Amino acid sequence: MPTPYISDRSALADANGLMQRYGDDAGFEAAARAHASRDAGNVLRFCHWRQIERVIATLASDEVVGTVH
Repeated sequence: MPTPYISDRSALADANGLMQRYGDDAGFEAAARAHASRDAGNVLRFCHWRQIERVIATLASDEVVGTVH
């Protein structure tokens, strides 16, 4: 799994908030928000929620990502 791009603290806050509220379904909620944003024509929010979906998948994974020191 490639290292996800995290633009700022709000991205982590959104991912954390979804994980706390939706648990194992947080990734599905982020995907639903991305699709709703795309359907509304909001490209920036679509990209934001897709990013959050990837961050959630990374945080929920036991796989080591990136350089290990």
